[in-house]
Amino acid sequence: MAYYITYGEFQRHLKEHYLRSGSGMQFPEMVDYLKRRGMLSEQYPSDTPEHNIFGRMPDEKFEEILDDMVLTLTPELKLSPNVIESSIIPTERDAFIIRHPRYTRPFLHIHNYFEINFVSSGNCTFYFEKEARTLREGELCIIAPGSMHDLHIDNESTIYCIMLRKSTFNTSFFSLLSQKDLLSHFFRTILQGDSHPNYLLFFAKSTDWIKTIIRNALGECHKNDSYSNVSCISWINLLFSTLLRGYSETLQFYNYQMGSDFSLVLQYIQHNYQTLTLSSLAQFFHYSEPHLSTLIKQNTGYNFTELIKQLRMADAVSYLTNTNMKVSEIAEQVGYNSADHFSRVFRSAYKMSPQEYRKNHAETDEPFVPFA
Repeated sequence: MAYYITYGEFQRHLKEHYLRSGSGMQFPEMVDYLKRRGMLSEQYPSDTPEHNIFGRMPDEKFEEILDDMVLTLTPELKLSPNVIESSIIPTERDAFIIRHPRYTRPFLHIHNYFEINFVSSGNCTFYFEKEARTLREGELCIIAPGSMHDLHIDNESTIYCIMLRKSTFNTSFFSLLSQKDLLSHFFRTILQGDSHPNYLLFFAKSTDWIKTIIRNALGECHKNDSYSNVSCISWINLLFSTLLRGYSETLQFYNYQMGSDFSLVLQYIQHNYQTLTLSSLAQFFHYSEPHLSTLIKQNTGYNFTELIKQLRMADAVSYLTNTNMKVSEIAEQVGYNSADHFSRVFRSAYKMSPQEYRKNHAETDEPFVPFA
């Protein structure tokens, strides 16, 4: 059976308990606490205001609106270190979005869905495996399934939490990751596996648009019509596009087992592949060449030489299909000393010469005819 309470009332009870006892409750514990004391309603409030699109507005104004929104609660949800998506995400939905409760107590847990946390204002403590770090305003963290973690907010900071089914994340986020991009390939490979705890961290220098997107996704998540789920996912797709378009340079990848941010190595390779050698790369990051070779193979599926070739060929194809540059100019641009050498490598990879590839993939000048 479902019960109902507004965000504002639920948060008020959490804060009062924290101030009274000196310790916080986890979400399921507070739900049970309120149920036993008869503080939850069995009827969905009929006077709940309806909101359509949230434009850019002051944080205080949206907080007031959110406090009047209704949480649907199921007291049968038990506190467990292993959470499955069916117990937290409604059956008919792909995502469940909330303002993260404040004044809870830390409780490390894992789950089989993706969690996205955005610090809209203030800060919070992010516990990940056996470590803790502070997430600050503008930071957005994508936590992969199978990662032991929790967030703790003991002030009036605002953090939005998006819980997204793994299948939906795969179709939404991964479809935006081009295989031609080294980092995209890396993230796609890493995040599809549940074997290692890891997360992605973006830092947004300007938060207004991201706030607008998340607020609208949250609003759709709390509607009950037949369009709300697809509308919510559309906003989340827009969020992913915004992150990759505007903040990919600030992205950090953390693999707990590796103990380092290997994405920095991959970013360096991506930007310097034209002249890079394994020796210079190892020297720059203070790795031994054998260890670096192993890391590259483990995390990309290619050895160093193959990886450089893949990057050169991907950019060469882009130049051939999108520019009028001469083959000799393209060869120099992607790191080959001679056009002949470039052509031999290209023919080996694509079974045709660069000129033939350009001719076969050239855009036609035929006019567009509707319904032709």
